[in-house]
Amino acid sequence: MIKEKKLIDFSNPLLVLAPLAGYTDLPFRSVVKKFGADLTISEMISSNALVYNSKRTFKMLEKADNETPYIVQIAGNNPDIIKEAVLILNDIPYIDGIDLNCGCPAPKVFSHGSGSNLLGDLNRLESILSTIKLHSTKQYTTAKVRIGVNDKIPVEIAKTVEGCGVDFMAVHGRTKKGAYKAPVDYDAIKAIKENVSIPVIANGDIKDYWKAQEVLEHTKADGIMIGRGAIGKPWIFHQIKEQLEDVDNAIKKEIILEHFDRMIEVYDEYGTVMFRKHLHTYSKGYDGANEFRQAVNIIKDPKEMRELLYKFF
Repeated sequence: MIKEKKLIDFSNPLLVLAPLAGYTDLPFRSVVKKFGADLTISEMISSNALVYNSKRTFKMLEKADNETPYIVQIAGNNPDIIKEAVLILNDIPYIDGIDLNCGCPAPKVFSHGSGSNLLGDLNRLESILSTIKLHSTKQYTTAKVRIGVNDKIPVEIAKTVEGCGVDFMAVHGRTKKGAYKAPVDYDAIKAIKENVSIPVIANGDIKDYWKAQEVLEHTKADGIMIGRGAIGKPWIFHQIKEQLEDVDNAIKKEIILEHFDRMIEVYDEYGTVMFRKHLHTYSKGYDGANEFRQAVNIIKDPKEMRELLYKFF
């Protein structure tokens, strides 16, 4: 039997882009992958939408040419639906792994019984994760968790996840109740790392090179996952990989233009309109940012937008 070559190497800390609805689409992922991220994950995919054949959902599964390895994250609360979703994903050859979202705190997701809701019923979490592991033909089965719903039970959650046979897990160091505002509990991530034998990826408020080093040192995690810290500065992966305190403006400009070009490639002219929200964050701290934002808010032509970006950045 030929042994499958492992696509993910944990000999150095892994740099992972977290899934973020509305932001980590194919163009954004392809850019961070080119400039330093080791692993990219799709935006959260509803298992129900997948099973009910949503065209938009299938579009969200597409990957960029440079996205290997590539993991698709699914959410759901029903093992039967999850099984069907997994069987659909099995038929898509370029997907290298399936991740279960056990961390999303959004009320809409939580009230549906998905995301961080699973942390309040570890038997259900185990049932769903074991279903993925059993039926997936992909190289990796993974999970992204928080450390509890209202109370912190990090080790209990981690042991449950590990018991399902996952290959590694990502841990956001807040409870569901803590949303994105409570302090991140890196001690809880450290405790998880000390109590399981699978690789652990640390997540939560990692926004620069120094914070990345501090979190890795403190938690002894096998990698870091960055989501909101990459919005407006996707060069953070380049910064961490190259051990830079700051990133040269020329690199920033190259990344912004590359991102814009990928948007047009994927979304055609409408990519210009979609890119506005990114430009609002990219332009923070630049002289003339207010006037620049007012200008981009009315431009629809890709050529005109690119010329403005080239001049401004």
